[in-house]
Amino acid sequence: MFDVFFRFLVLGCMSFGGPVAHIGYFQREFVDRRKWIEEEKFSTALSLCQFLPGPASSQLGMFIGYHRAGYLGAIAAFVGFTFPSFALLTAAAVYSAQLGDSTWLGLLIAAAKLLAVVVVADAIWTMAKKFISDAVTFIVCIASAGWILWQTGLVAQLLPIVIAGALGWFFIRKPEAGKETPKAMGWTQTFVLFGVFVALLVIPALSSAPLVNMFNHFYQAGSFVFGGGHVVLPLLQPLIGDAVSGDALVEGYAAAQLVPGPMFTIASYIGASMDGIHPVIGSIVATIAIFLPGALLLFAALPVWQAVMNHRKFAGSVVLINAAVVGLLVAAFYQPVWVSAVYGIADVVAVIVGFAVLRKFNLSVFWLLAGMLVYVVAKSMI
Repeated sequence: MFDVFFRFLVLGCMSFGGPVAHIGYFQREFVDRRKWIEEEKFSTALSLCQFLPGPASSQLGMFIGYHRAGYLGAIAAFVGFTFPSFALLTAAAVYSAQLGDSTWLGLLIAAAKLLAVVVVADAIWTMAKKFISDAVTFIVCIASAGWILWQTGLVAQLLPIVIAGALGWFFIRKPEAGKETPKAMGWTQTFVLFGVFVALLVIPALSSAPLVNMFNHFYQAGSFVFGGGHVVLPLLQPLIGDAVSGDALVEGYAAAQLVPGPMFTIASYIGASMDGIHPVIGSIVATIAIFLPGALLLFAALPVWQAVMNHRKFAGSVVLINAAVVGLLVAAFYQPVWVSAVYGIADVVAVIVGFAVLRKFNLSVFWLLAGMLVYVVAKSMI
């Protein structure tokens, strides 16, 4: 558990670039380097997290922690990965820090964005070598990427996975992966956790206590957010009402993009800015409330998902679902990762060199970040 916490804490301190980059960091660290989880299990867990509301990268991190050290490992992964951004955003709200005015921080962000390009490219390369094995999987991958780049929204994101799964179900035959029915304990876990999820949607709404009301607002937002942290703000704004100023919402959104870790920690900033509530307590309650629904739904869905994965026909679906997931990463690699980080030929060269160094020497992302920072500082001085 402590090993899980430490590894995710290190990643939480340097994981800039949004959820797609986070997936790349996880794939690099826990699939390739540490062998904590198999590539196929990682990919199928990612596809499940794409279906569920909540922060997909944080849910994937919890799954990796759970796979490594059980429920304590899941908690350790969440706390480790979330704590750096939680602490920074809480401090920013308390002390009204103007993070965007710092020149050195701007250079660090630019370097981290370039690193995210390299890490996501490496994740795509690694997953493509395993899951793009013939013309059919290649076509599914390219079609999924093209669709996502053409269309936007939740339906657009889920549709390639659904279609790929259906095609694999009917046209691809794989050997039976295992039993088709989950254990009774698995169903018990599903019913209990889903029941807790629903209860927390209903019961806090009956209270008039300010802290419980705040928990309820953030919990509701976390329960119905698909598509990442950028969707949280428009959901929170009508729920919170006049409890925080409009400026605080915008400042929290901007600050959340300047720190590493999950975008959902915008709740930390807003919770610390709530009127009539101690900033640290508000930040803790808001952060837990917005991440909790995704965690409950993830572990409620796991037994059912495992039953589906072990179904003989679905074993064929997995082949094309994995190809579609690679396509989703390809689309996200271009927009927003590449578009937000690469602005000229020099940046392209820096990304290519970084990718080559990463593939050749298998360096820690810390050293790659240091190298990108040297490049960005040198570029700013020219």
